[in-house]
Amino acid sequence: MPYVRIALAAGKPPSWLSSISTSLQQALEESFEVPAGDCFQVFQQCQAGELVFDRDYLSTGRSDDFILFHITAGRARSTACKQAFFARLAERLAASPGLRQQDIMVVITTTGLEDWSFGNGQSALPGHQQQRC
Repeated sequence: MPYVRIALAAGKPPSWLSSISTSLQQALEESFEVPAGDCFQVFQQCQAGELVFDRDYLSTGRSDDFILFHITAGRARSTACKQAFFARLAERLAASPGLRQQDIMVVITTTGLEDWSFGNGQSALPGHQQQRC
């Protein structure tokens, strides 16, 4: 049940965003232990000066097509799982929409099930009763 926030420069056509969404979801399902259809993504298109990044930090020449994926996951994954996901995501995005692998940055944050509510004012934690703080 990951939630993905995707930050990129504004101005890309809807077809580009759709390709990113599809490639991301495929990579999540193929290598990050995400069930089919579990898709929650938000695109944050940044105007000039709103997406600030180092073009060379631990990479080789990021371009204006730089994209930052911030994934909030409901449980931890193994290092091997994360590494497989990083590689698969880069492969998928290179194929469609044609993104350079140097322009992909991913940050994964994990939370507990008690940190999620999928609606109706209910905790996602099974059997959890609403309590006052």
